[in-house]
Amino acid sequence: MRYRKFGNTGLFVSELCLGTMTFGGAEGSMWGHIGRLEQAEVDGLVGRALEGGINFIDTADVYSEGRSEIMTGQALKNLKVPRENVVVATKVFGEAGTKGVNSRGMSRYHIVDSLKGSLARLQLDHVDLYQIHGFDPATPMEEALRALDDLVRQGHVRYLGVSNWAAWQIAKALGISERLGLARFESLQAYYTIAGRDLEREIVPMLQSEKVGLMVWSPLAGGFLSGKFSRDGAGEAGARRTTFDFPPVDKARGFDCIDAMRAIADARGVSVAQIALAWLLHQPVVSSVIIGAKRVSQLDDNLAATQVVLSAEELATLDAVSALPSEYPGWMLERQGGYRRQQLQDAGVR
Repeated sequence: MRYRKFGNTGLFVSELCLGTMTFGGAEGSMWGHIGRLEQAEVDGLVGRALEGGINFIDTADVYSEGRSEIMTGQALKNLKVPRENVVVATKVFGEAGTKGVNSRGMSRYHIVDSLKGSLARLQLDHVDLYQIHGFDPATPMEEALRALDDLVRQGHVRYLGVSNWAAWQIAKALGISERLGLARFESLQAYYTIAGRDLEREIVPMLQSEKVGLMVWSPLAGGFLSGKFSRDGAGEAGARRTTFDFPPVDKARGFDCIDAMRAIADARGVSVAQIALAWLLHQPVVSSVIIGAKRVSQLDDNLAATQVVLSAEELATLDAVSALPSEYPGWMLERQGGYRRQQLQDAGVR
């Protein structure tokens, strides 16, 4: 397991992060389709993840309507994990149990109340990373950013992050934080896979320019890139995507990626899922890839991806089959900036 610098901070996190969306879902609910793990199973997964070198755990107040946070905190207590040995991340935005007109969004009212609830459920006095889970058009950015900064100054939160925002929204927030001297977003949690490279158009250049870390959610596209699916429908019986087809995937393009990954996986004697995860771990913008599991065997297979080192030829094959179609203004930027990039390359500047 390697440890990567987190955004523009001095914090280091494991390249794989344990996601907790499978913890505690009720049968018949959306969360139940994702996972219905009970406390003993959660303890086993958390323990195995820590043994495998993971020091980063990601949850959210809305996962299983708060049960995920409860079970995550209880697992850390049951396993007697020293607080300084684990980086705990959670999120705020949606309704977590309590329903009301002010029970969601980015208002100061909701942010402060939500953190109190998360800390109680997690049995912690602070969270290491507090993330806005979505964009709220009803709340001024300054209100949200000032509220988050207060939580950092009070010691309840160490770092701030955001999830599922557009590049312009993050850039605007960073500008406001710099102008007002507020704690800034150090990370973005976003969807990114070999079959879904959309964020490379605008978000990745912004992250690299502003030194914001990237946490990847659903790196196997909800199981689609696990290798158990095929064009003829084989492998779909009982799979999560049959009842919860998310995130959206261009299936034709996705199966082309799976075919290319399967050839590499077979040659190496590893799973297709390991190749999908390894491809992400080779992307310089990625800080940590969030992996979820229902069984220890799934977790072990994911952990093994850290040992897969793809060759330049293999990466080129995967990049070619998964490349995004050309789109404006990208093709114009490439055309007009090519000469200057060549000058930088000739001068030895990377």
